[in-house]
Amino acid sequence: MTEEESSPATPFALIGGEAPIRALVERFYDLMELEHGFAALRAAHGSDLASARDKLFWFLCGWMGGPQHYIERLGHPRLRARHMPFKIGTLERDQWLACMDQAMQETGVPPALRAWLAQSFTQTADWMRNQAD
Repeated sequence: MTEEESSPATPFALIGGEAPIRALVERFYDLMELEHGFAALRAAHGSDLASARDKLFWFLCGWMGGPQHYIERLGHPRLRARHMPFKIGTLERDQWLACMDQAMQETGVPPALRAWLAQSFTQTADWMRNQAD
């Protein structure tokens, strides 16, 4: 048995690599722009989402066990520090999670992986809150 065969599959491999992650990110930001229920989340992102789309794609690739695009371009993610300038309360957290869950569903993320990602996203999103509600 080779090392590759004995290693557990990463979320990056389970989702299918970069193309499905890019599709997930694109759908996430498209939903943010289209759905009224994500208005507070969208308002926090400024007028242009191009940079946010790239940064989330780069981050998710590495975070899921694939290429470290984000670190190569921008250094350590320092998620909480980089998000401190933005109001992140319960509303923003919940909208982010709902938007991502809808994007995962619509882009066909496999159910078991979707559940694992949702749990991980929830823990991270809750940790990112910087406003008392």
